[in-house]
Amino acid sequence: MRLALVSLLILTACTPTPHDVKESAQEAEIYPDYKDVTIPVNIAPMNFLVRGAEAVEVKAGDLTVTSRGGNVEFGMREWRKLLEENESVEVKVTVLKDGQWTAYKPFHWYVVRDSVDSYLSYRLIEPDYSVWSRLRIIQRCVENYDEYALADYNLEGDRCMNCHTTGSQNPQLSMMYVRGDGGGAILNQGGKLRKLDIKTPDMPSTSTYFGFSPSGRYIVFSANVVIPAVHASAEKRLEVYDTASDIYVADLEKNKIIRSSLLSDPEQLETFPTFSPDGKYIYYCTSAKVDLPKDYKRLKYALVRIPFDETTGVIGAQTDTLFNERSVCHPRVSPDGERILFSVQNFGTFPIWHKEADLWMMDLKSGAVDTLKVVNSDRSDTYHSWSSNSRWFVFASKRDDGLYGKPYFCYVDRNGKAHKPFCLPQKDPTFYDDFLKSFNAPEMAKGRIPFDAVDVANALQLPPEPFD
Repeated sequence: MRLALVSLLILTACTPTPHDVKESAQEAEIYPDYKDVTIPVNIAPMNFLVRGAEAVEVKAGDLTVTSRGGNVEFGMREWRKLLEENESVEVKVTVLKDGQWTAYKPFHWYVVRDSVDSYLSYRLIEPDYSVWSRLRIIQRCVENYDEYALADYNLEGDRCMNCHTTGSQNPQLSMMYVRGDGGGAILNQGGKLRKLDIKTPDMPSTSTYFGFSPSGRYIVFSANVVIPAVHASAEKRLEVYDTASDIYVADLEKNKIIRSSLLSDPEQLETFPTFSPDGKYIYYCTSAKVDLPKDYKRLKYALVRIPFDETTGVIGAQTDTLFNERSVCHPRVSPDGERILFSVQNFGTFPIWHKEADLWMMDLKSGAVDTLKVVNSDRSDTYHSWSSNSRWFVFASKRDDGLYGKPYFCYVDRNGKAHKPFCLPQKDPTFYDDFLKSFNAPEMAKGRIPFDAVDVANALQLPPEPFD
């Protein structure tokens, strides 16, 4: 105890104290950009970096943090108290550079009582997405910095592992894919894992994109033949398109496939299906087939929905086009059923490689579309999911460097207004500078997933359950 006290006194003595401070009308340059953002009361400490600083003093409300160097790190207990006791926190940053202390214009954190779901899962992958190596699927507690491996290349034979998706943000219901020989869909039902072989001979490929019905009995999925192509132009790295894609519904109780000719039109490409929260509709994207790869820029997907009866498992007989102004990908309906969030781009079906890809949000009652200017950047913003209370969504953004995707959280208030997003906090503020993986397809959950990478490795040894 005495040694710890002496160490603390030495550390305090070594940290310079601001003096002869120069006032600046500019805001401090911090990384990540956490200035004037709306944050949930349960988020982990938002540690940040002031590049090139010799020392930093930060006053956040009544909390003061000093550091030698540019890393600003908050204690967990003090941080939680700060958020619990304040709705608006003024943050004053004073920086020592080249022997001069400068106090910068304060910014604010706006704290809301609408908590974000506690856990976030994502796939860690090389940023080119065309090959894979050492893939991992991680679940992270966003209230602190704890993380857990849901799948790991060391245990799964260094195979391709697709993204992990929950049903209604419920950690007791989720699914992921492990590709290759001996792979399959790994279904989590209350911690019990099943290995499913959902592909049938009439499908163009195995399942690619999917979503659960509200009851968890059904999944709707697309079977896509995905073609990656390298651009000749240095301005673009990769183009990914489908040469075939159809949509089906799988009954997870009866191991049956439910089909509709409207979802497997030979002249159309249907993809990105998802259920509405009440189970009454399947939302998806569709485009007329074109001559590929010659006419890939003519691939433009519309947002469409078709009725579904979850009681009988019957797909409706008529489709309804909701939006077709730009090419639409990855529609996700808010859990309260009021809004649908989707990505838009000039053409195509793989927005992660489209610099112009943005997130747009439609009011499902009025049909009004919000282009979310406060959310989007001049780089790819996509692969999004909702928090269970419909007040938050998370998405992957390449806004920092155009290459590496990072998870950003955005608050949507009760009037449907989106607020400036913030990047997932890390314990070490320099983490993103050195981490050479992209955070792919972030997905929120209300609790910790009840399995780990060892359980998935064991499940892969099971015989696959066939569907017909």
